[in-house]
Amino acid sequence: MTTGASAHQVDRFDLIVLGAGPAGASAALTAAQSGLRVALVDKARFPRDKLCGGGLTGRAITLYSRIYGEPLPPVPLERRDSFAFHAFGQDLGESKDAPPLHLCMRFELDAALVRAALDRGAVDFTGCAGKLDPDGPAVDMSDRRLEAPFLIAADGVNSATARTLFGSSYDKDRIGFALEVERPGADPDRPLRIDFGAADWGYGWQFPKASGTTIGVGGVLARNNDMKAALQRYMDVLDIPDTLTVKGQFLPFGDFRSTPGKGRILLAGDAAGLVDPITGEGIAHALDSGALAAKAVQQALTVGTPEAALSLYKQSLRPIHRGLRHARLLRNLMFRPSLRPAFVRSFRNSRTLRSEYLRLMAGETEYGALMQKMISRLPGFAWRAMSGK
Repeated sequence: MTTGASAHQVDRFDLIVLGAGPAGASAALTAAQSGLRVALVDKARFPRDKLCGGGLTGRAITLYSRIYGEPLPPVPLERRDSFAFHAFGQDLGESKDAPPLHLCMRFELDAALVRAALDRGAVDFTGCAGKLDPDGPAVDMSDRRLEAPFLIAADGVNSATARTLFGSSYDKDRIGFALEVERPGADPDRPLRIDFGAADWGYGWQFPKASGTTIGVGGVLARNNDMKAALQRYMDVLDIPDTLTVKGQFLPFGDFRSTPGKGRILLAGDAAGLVDPITGEGIAHALDSGALAAKAVQQALTVGTPEAALSLYKQSLRPIHRGLRHARLLRNLMFRPSLRPAFVRSFRNSRTLRSEYLRLMAGETEYGALMQKMISRLPGFAWRAMSGK
């Protein structure tokens, strides 16, 4: 606990949410709508920059609609229903009339989510630095102390909360890493493109948006000795100038915490490792986990058993955890060198597999179903994918 905190004002809440990205904003909004007094804390003022492809899948849009009560976020969106797939330098074909992907700038999206949470009653502590007291739980600021029975930490992949609770924010041997550039200016003729293998055990993306195009590569950090070179190779393929500013960010890449918190502190979004290990998508799981954490807190408060919140939250995350486990198995099938040719051949030749992948992004199916289809086409490789050999 920070010394001298008792000399300052103490503000008491039902819930403190630490981090105001999609997970934190959704947690704050959900809790505030249920009648809880919520403090939304972030060291940044919004809008703020954030490395992210900015792709809102059908899954993310469905969750947004469910949580926020409106069909689409109130930000400029580029809607695309045509996807160009490549893998390891090979053209896998184009899928047209696919479930749409909506593309946005993250600084605009996150600011809109924060505004919605504040409009629903969350108390604004964005732009305020604070230090976690895990024994409270509480957050000590320069002029006040925030206290609550519960704290939801949505403070990102470099989560200081996770580091305090568990000694580290992530496993350095399993963490992912991404590099990204933004090419300014609308480019409606540039295709939406996904390149499996643009980085080792990862992928590249070209996401055209209303005001620019996001280009990036991401993969398992331990398998990529020179991610900058991988980005440069990808930019050369796409004919993107090398004068653009490069941003970098760690990605949990499916290395989730099976117990997402400790005591009355719950972890959500990237802080809990809830990022797809194949696509790198984290927005959908962030929205979902933030809302689920808030509901677990509300339920625990309602029944008067605060110690039950973490268990309730962990139980609600089971479908997400199951999907991430399946995705890690599928990643073995896609990226292991001995299995790679069969994956490329099957994905290129099978409209069914491409369709299932797009349905997965839309939230219409899960990784288990996609795994079954892959294995049915590649029975000789299935046991190696499942065993990780």
